[in-house]
Amino acid sequence: MLVLLILHLVAALAAPLLVRWWGPRAFYPLALAPAAAFCWALARTPAVADGGAVVETYPWIQELHLDIALRVTTLSWLMTLLIGGVGALVLVYCARYFKAGSAGLAQFAGVLVAFAGAMLLLVFSDDLLLLYVGWELTTVFSYLMIGHSTERRSSRWAAAQALTVTTLGGLAMLIGFIMLGEHAGTYRWSEIAAQPLPGGGYLIVAVLLILAGALSKSAVLPFSSWLPAAMAAPTPVSAYLHAAAMVKAGVYLVGLLAPVLATVDPWRPVVQIAGVATMLVGGWAALRQTDLKLLLAYGTVSQLGLLIAVTGAGTPAAALAGTAMLLAHALFKAALFLVVGIIDHGAGTRDLRQLSGLRRWSRPLFLVAILAAASMAGVPPLVGFVAKEAVFAAFTDQPLLLAGLVVGTVFTVAYSARFLWGAFADREGVEPVAPAPIAASMLVPPAVLASIGLLAGPAAAVLDGLLSPYAELFGAVDAHLALWPGVTPALGLSVLALAGGGLLFAMRGPLAPVLARLRSPVSGNQGYEWVVSRFDRLATDVTGATQRGSLPQYLGIILVTLVVLPGGAMLAAGPWRTRIPLWDNPLQPVVVVVIAVAALLAVGARRRLTAMLLVGVTGYGTAMLFILHGAPDLALTQFLVETATIAVFVLVLRRLPQRFSARPLRRSRWTRRAIGVAVGVVAGGLALVAAGARRAPDISAAFPSLAVDEGYGRNVVNVTLVDIRAWDTMGEVSVLVVAATGVASLIFERSRTGPRPRRPEPVPRTARYGRRVWLRGGPTLHEERRSIVLEVITRLIFHTVVLFSLFLLFSGHNAPGGGFAGGLVAGLALVVRYLAGGRYELTEAAPVGAGLILGAGLAVVVGSGVVAMLAGGSLLQSAKIDASLPLIGDIHLVTSLFFDIGVYLIVIGLVLDILRSLGAEVDRHIEATGTGSGGLAVDKGDRP
Repeated sequence: MLVLLILHLVAALAAPLLVRWWGPRAFYPLALAPAAAFCWALARTPAVADGGAVVETYPWIQELHLDIALRVTTLSWLMTLLIGGVGALVLVYCARYFKAGSAGLAQFAGVLVAFAGAMLLLVFSDDLLLLYVGWELTTVFSYLMIGHSTERRSSRWAAAQALTVTTLGGLAMLIGFIMLGEHAGTYRWSEIAAQPLPGGGYLIVAVLLILAGALSKSAVLPFSSWLPAAMAAPTPVSAYLHAAAMVKAGVYLVGLLAPVLATVDPWRPVVQIAGVATMLVGGWAALRQTDLKLLLAYGTVSQLGLLIAVTGAGTPAAALAGTAMLLAHALFKAALFLVVGIIDHGAGTRDLRQLSGLRRWSRPLFLVAILAAASMAGVPPLVGFVAKEAVFAAFTDQPLLLAGLVVGTVFTVAYSARFLWGAFADREGVEPVAPAPIAASMLVPPAVLASIGLLAGPAAAVLDGLLSPYAELFGAVDAHLALWPGVTPALGLSVLALAGGGLLFAMRGPLAPVLARLRSPVSGNQGYEWVVSRFDRLATDVTGATQRGSLPQYLGIILVTLVVLPGGAMLAAGPWRTRIPLWDNPLQPVVVVVIAVAALLAVGARRRLTAMLLVGVTGYGTAMLFILHGAPDLALTQFLVETATIAVFVLVLRRLPQRFSARPLRRSRWTRRAIGVAVGVVAGGLALVAAGARRAPDISAAFPSLAVDEGYGRNVVNVTLVDIRAWDTMGEVSVLVVAATGVASLIFERSRTGPRPRRPEPVPRTARYGRRVWLRGGPTLHEERRSIVLEVITRLIFHTVVLFSLFLLFSGHNAPGGGFAGGLVAGLALVVRYLAGGRYELTEAAPVGAGLILGAGLAVVVGSGVVAMLAGGSLLQSAKIDASLPLIGDIHLVTSLFFDIGVYLIVIGLVLDILRSLGAEVDRHIEATGTGSGGLAVDKGDRP
């Protein structure tokens, strides 16, 4: 089974290339993938016919106890035959349906094959979560195929409607799955079915949520509107997705779960009432259609209602009848959709008012249509008759439900006759249509499907033996499939339905005004549009009320929510420690007081720069607490991060007013203080609760020994970052790269890889007026921005700071430091260089692109892990290299140093990107607009 899934994945990936090479003829080799699934299922017939199961299990996500658990029994075997057989025939049909050079054909081919693989994953899955993955994949692929004609608004709208309805139903179903899985302790359906079910409202809620997903997928009321709208898709899509495969997913799910859940109180009322109502409404709507494809679409809705009502009944007879009808419907409805595609392809229209004389155009096509339509109407000896007889016989003890099914069948007979009459009859005043001859590859697929429907009727006994193991899951099976069951009430009802449907079709003229008037006051599409518009209006109102462009308001809402919800839960639980030590060192309360005073003053500050500096004091105070707790690495990192943050704030504040709002904010300031205090109390309380709630041993207790034995270093913090928890660090540095890209994207109006500021022309070491030039970029600044003292200091310390950053990088494995700290030190050196000499001096200091440094750093980080794996170890595993070099002596090198070098480069690239965007690019904007200070000197002749 896994091989079949991989085969479909490979075929889907190769499909675009094959289409570019061979055009539509590429569909022929692509048909081999679903054909292989059909042959595989056919070969497993003996095992399934005995009531057995084909099982495959592969480890997947061990931490979640989630495996690729695949299991095929009678129902999934039948679905595999339909998915593979009909899928192969539809792909063969596509080879002549589409013309060479059709827009989007390469993507369409790949998506269609991928959809077949997703359907196989759905029916193979024994794990409910894996089933949900296949479920949602079919939703996505169907969205892409329904919206194939992207230039047409109707296609886009239909695709969005199908995606919205089925996705919402799928999410509800997922919640139901999780409820069942968490109760049972497993998501394997075969194991859940063997356990006692939860009782009461818990199970009722889970069942209703699962049924919401099944009914939405199979277009059962109130979710029916998306299926007729989806007829905007190409006809092969309708024949496969909306007749044989995707819409059967909901029916399959109901059939899969019914042996266990059918006894739950809401199950039978929901599936039977919704199913019969859908059958009646869909059948009545089909009688009014003039588009042959829409006629079949509403007929499909009607038949899906029948299938849901029957397969969900939860009795052996209904289960047997439901599987027979599942097979019959796929055969006749897929064949009829393909016939409509041939008519539309040849005649250029599907409107039955414009078609005349088509039965003389192609007698074989007319015969295929007769066989398929007769099977849909339940005419013997076709398989549709056998299935319909079994359905009637299964519900003889439920007269009300049986009456609804008979009336629905009358509608089915009537619209089946309407289809044949509309497609092939002669009409007065309409010119006969004379299309071109039909290609054999287009006629063969519907002919094969119709022929199987003809042969399966007389082979009802064989079919009964194959499908009975599924019915036996519900109990002892008394009913059987038969072409001639004898004179029974079911046979009488069949005759009544055929006669009533024929009479209804014969009276189509007099009944036309009734059909036109007797309809729902609100169509399904109108109801969908109304619901969507209400949600849009609600979203607009909520957005208008909450998104007012006020950052304090947004932050206040978030913080108040934090105080009310987690804080309220904390107060309700009250898991307080009996004794909380206030401090371990007398200096700690002093630092805490400084932090608290700075925070309170920051709230009341009127100037932005003052507030920023006060916030910086809280950061440096936190670093002091780290020092007092004996964590020099954390303190060093906190100092450096706080300094870099202040530098970034300075760059941003240049373009903001010096003061905050001039409005009287006394009340709001006190409100903000209150919120801040409340958040601080809640955060502190949550920290205490979390620390006191630990039950398992602390995993970090083993880190010191692991750092020496496995990471070959004594600095536990740094070894943790580059070895023990290297995967976490890789994710974090990836976030840094994304953050750098985001900052540049928000600031740059042109490509960030475009030309950087030109390096300044060589400036003599001694300029005019005898003043020494310390930085080459200095003379390019306005006089008011220059500081000779800062230039001199920068000239003296820059290289020393860079060397110090390298020292931190190389010593960090055994002493405080590391790639992150070293990168921040090097970045701060660039900050100082930029502040002293401007953007031209920054280019002089770092004449490379930030993107190049970021990419190189990420490549080194990933490459160091891959090299370890290629060397025979595990990914990101460290190794120690001992060597003796001439003139140097013995060296001891740990390979995680290269990982640290990558981190070092990424941090430098991030700082450089911020300086070039928030710094140099803002400088360029100031120069261009003439606002603010900081641009180039206007008169180059002025004294530098």
